Parts: sequence; C-alpha cells; structure tokens
Amino acid sequence: MLRIAVLASHQGTNFQAIADACSAGELNATVAVLICNNSKAPVLARAERAGVRSAHLSSMTHPDPAALDAAICSTLTRAGADLVVLAGYMKKLGPLVLSAYENRIINVHPSLLPRHGGEGLYGLHVHAAVLAAGDAVTGATVHLVTAEYDQGDILRQASVAVNACDTTESLAARVHNLEHRLLLETIKHYSHKS
Repeated sequence: MLRIAVLASHQGTNFQAIADACSAGELNATVAVLICNNSKAPVLARAERAGVRSAHLSSMTHPDPAALDAAICSTLTRAGADLVVLAGYMKKLGPLVLSAYENRIINVHPSLLPRHGGEGLYGLHVHAAVLAAGDAVTGATVHLVTAEYDQGDILRQASVAVNACDTTESLAARVHNLEHRLLLETIKHYSHKS
C-alpha cells in the first residue's frame, strides 16, 4: 500500500480529497502524515478528523532553513512516505527533501503550466492572471517538484473553458474540481508502481 505524505498550507481541500479516496478504497494508499507550515491552517483540523498524524513545521519552529529542511525530511522518513504530495503548499522544499524524494514529489497547480506558473502565482492570483491575459482556456497541472516553482516535468493536465462571465472565484471553483481529479489519477498511477 502506497504511503502518502501531504504538505499543505491553508484550507486543505486537496488533502481532504486524497484522504477521502484512501478511506473509501478508491486508492490503494494511506495518508501517513500531513506537514503544514501554518499553525492556524484549517487543514490541521481536517487531518485530526481523518485520524492522520500531523506536524507543524515552519520558519517559526525552525528559523534556520537547513534545520527546517532536515526536520521535514526526518518527518517524511519516519512516516515511511513513498510519495510526497504538495497540495496548496506555499513554500519551496529544501535540498535534503528534494534529493531524498527525487521523482516522488508531486504538486498540483491551478493553470495549464507553463502558463501562469512561478513565484507569487498561487490560488486566486493564478485565476486573476488567466482572466487578465484573456485566455480562452485554463486548467490544472500535476507536475514533479524541483528546486524552482512549477518547473518540474508535467505528469497530467486537464483543461476547462474560460467563460466571458467568469470571475476569479467562479474559475477557481471549476479548476478546483480538476485539481482533485488529476491528483487522484496521478496518485493511483504511483500506487500501481509501488
């Protein structure tokens, strides 16, 4: 059974989709640990309700970036993580984690990368950029994680049309559904390989 570690920063709807799919038997996987860099994030309560062990690891708990990298790597190792899923995680990972889990760290991004990716482009900022650019189509991307934001190899993409009446919020809602689906499809692929 694939052991998943999820890293998240805020609401945790992607975490919830993964945890629900695991408990329903839709994935041959279990969420072994949640790591969150925001001690007040609602995702921590979601993890508690799901019975998933969680850890708050951030610049508040580890001001030195190398110590934070080591703490995250140690937590992943202790959890026996086979796959690391960034689900709304707002920080770059350090070199220890990137090396230890090379090609086993995935991220979901709410655009059709390489469009509208990179530093500062997350959440509603991405959808605002899509609307400002006048794009006719947008979507979601699951990609491998590297040292640079949104630069890793693309594993899966799906698209939706941008409607003339769309707001950042309406667009975000439609793309969010794609994010859940693509994440679960990608995790299923990894679970067959494990």
